[in-house]
Amino acid sequence: MTGLTSAQVATAKPNDVPKQTSRSLSAIIRANVFTFFNLVIGVLWALILIFGDWRDSLFGLVIVANAAIGIVQEWRAKRTLDQLAVVNETPVQVRRDGHDQEIHPSQVVQGDLILLGPGDKLLVDGDVTAAEGLEVDESLLTGESDPVHKKPGDEVLSGSFVSAGSGAYVATKVGTDAYAVKLAQEASKFSLAHSELRDGVTKFIKYITWLVVPLGALLIWNLLRNSADFATAITGAVAGVVTMIPEGLVLMTSIAFAVGVVRLGRRNCLVQELPAIEGLARVDVLCVDKTGTLTQGGMDLDEVIPLRADEPVEEALAALANVDPRPNATAQALQARYASMPDGWRSTDVVPFSSARKWSGAVFADQGAWLIGAPDMLLDVGTHAYDQARSIAMTGTRVLALCRTDELDGKETPEAVALVTFKQRLRPDAHETMEYFAKQGVAVKVISGDSPDAVSAIAVKLGIPGGADAVDARALPADDQAGLARALEDNTVFGRVTPQQKRAFVAALQSRGHTVAMTGDGVNDVLALKDADLGIAMGAGSPATKAVAQVVLLDNRFATLPHVVGEGRRVLANIERVSRLFLTKTFYAIMISFLVVVLATDYPFAPRHSTLVNALTIGIPAFFLALAPTFERSRPGFVPRVLRFAVPAGLITGIAVVAAFLLSAPGSSLAESKSAAVLTLFFASWWVLVLVARPLTMWRIGLVVIMGAAFLLALALPAVREFFALQPGDVGNDLISLAVAGVAAAGITIAVKLAGTLRT
Repeated sequence: MTGLTSAQVATAKPNDVPKQTSRSLSAIIRANVFTFFNLVIGVLWALILIFGDWRDSLFGLVIVANAAIGIVQEWRAKRTLDQLAVVNETPVQVRRDGHDQEIHPSQVVQGDLILLGPGDKLLVDGDVTAAEGLEVDESLLTGESDPVHKKPGDEVLSGSFVSAGSGAYVATKVGTDAYAVKLAQEASKFSLAHSELRDGVTKFIKYITWLVVPLGALLIWNLLRNSADFATAITGAVAGVVTMIPEGLVLMTSIAFAVGVVRLGRRNCLVQELPAIEGLARVDVLCVDKTGTLTQGGMDLDEVIPLRADEPVEEALAALANVDPRPNATAQALQARYASMPDGWRSTDVVPFSSARKWSGAVFADQGAWLIGAPDMLLDVGTHAYDQARSIAMTGTRVLALCRTDELDGKETPEAVALVTFKQRLRPDAHETMEYFAKQGVAVKVISGDSPDAVSAIAVKLGIPGGADAVDARALPADDQAGLARALEDNTVFGRVTPQQKRAFVAALQSRGHTVAMTGDGVNDVLALKDADLGIAMGAGSPATKAVAQVVLLDNRFATLPHVVGEGRRVLANIERVSRLFLTKTFYAIMISFLVVVLATDYPFAPRHSTLVNALTIGIPAFFLALAPTFERSRPGFVPRVLRFAVPAGLITGIAVVAAFLLSAPGSSLAESKSAAVLTLFFASWWVLVLVARPLTMWRIGLVVIMGAAFLLALALPAVREFFALQPGDVGNDLISLAVAGVAAAGITIAVKLAGTLRT
């Protein structure tokens, strides 16, 4: 039990596990450079440079921009994840040369004597050498929620955690040899969990890909059929194909996710899976644990109320406080007053605290068996001690009962000797945070292992709706999920909730279609955190909770939660917003190409025209819209909503552009007809931007006005006008273009309004 010597440590096998909190720099570069889109755009760029005017190849710069911005943003996100993951790594307590010390997980070596306490996560495999009421939860490995009692000689596996008691074990398998090393890494690994947003964008890309090749071939054939030379045919086909590709949509999605990670990182919030950003936006029910979430970690011993004058109350409390080498929060509060074990109190048997029992106890050689725990778990209902404890708990004070007993099996009712009260520290930001969630339509459920009266008192102080009517979870149906779901819908505060019930609560809420976030910091929260749609752990919580949570609040600030939810909403709502812009472009390009082939006419604009219009109505605005603040909660059905907007808006815009091209005054040159079509294209697309930017706040109005002014400036400046091959000036053509654009704008507004996607 003295552990390894320094010399043995120097020659032992280290716990060398490759850390991968995100993609490597080389992987990031490959992922952003070698993409299908870059391949398509690159080929089209080369065709223009070979057969056309170099000014028509400006669209090719999107490859450079996409790759550069994507690489920079993901690298920033990677650095944030890496730095925060290091902060989040919990040190391991080992004994070396006979002395206890804390070391980094990577410094553990084979043969190390590792010390265990409640909530500790087992990082390597080993054999138990000492155990005092040691109970290990292996649910993350086996799925079985019941803790397993461990005694000297038993094997323990990495990936499990201590649910009660204390002990020590010798590391036998470290590094990549450990049984659950992959599971141990999963908490901080770059992950591609399910994302409706990403899946939706992928679907768009897949379907558009199938259209690009045949439509491009048809365009070339049609233009050659109309006596155009090969170079002109290539230029026209490239203009159509480039416009179909929503090249910026994937970039904007990646940027929004990456910026979300960086923004939350600045608030000491570690997002362990990038798609968790999306989960933040969909949350409509937040389950919070009282202790450590609404109240600050730890507590202060307040008052000891003796119930019998002939009992050694002070000595018993001192003994129970110091019997466990790894004291829990209650024992630590007692130790502040009772710093040492009293004389004559030698423990012969110890039962550590567990959230299932809600009491702990010990047998002392000359003093008998003593228990300390929840009054409603130890005392009979209706007794004077029980009633007194309940009246104290109703004030929001935490109260425990100190009892004598004959055995530590919990089968007989012990004799109450004293009541012990503790002051709980309410988080100063808890009230404001609760108000935020109420305003944002997120239902809060307070789920605690404490007595219903104590939880209710805290909820009332925080102004939580329904806080006065706490439910005792022991009275809830155990095997009736529908009944449990009804109880959760109708009530807000629940006390005496077991770890298994917390997990059942999450499942019941999910069965009603809710997206559930669960916060917690103790080992009793692990199962619920794992099953919730979004697990949020406190930085000061147990290693096990931080291992399974998608989000970790490293500074333990409950007030960070509104920023967490707000960031997720910002990302998803804004990506949906800019998706409408990009997909509208895709559908008007498809419609224009279709009409050009059917009507056997020239393509109505050149690639450089598309570059100018897309930059002012999609590219630049999308960058600002994707990163703008918003408080709209995300809803399921991302793909259908975007299509209900983009399909009618795109088809109407495409028809309008071809109409303006064909209706240009007789005798107009091809350049003048194309300029007329570009005017219609810009103003119809600009109106789509106006609709997408709603609600029109001051900065959004400014953005829309600046984009319109930039286009007018391009028309006014001769050098810019010449560069983009714009030849307006024919009043008849200009009026026709504006009239067609006005009709198109009205048609788009009516169509998307009827489709139910336009909000005021």
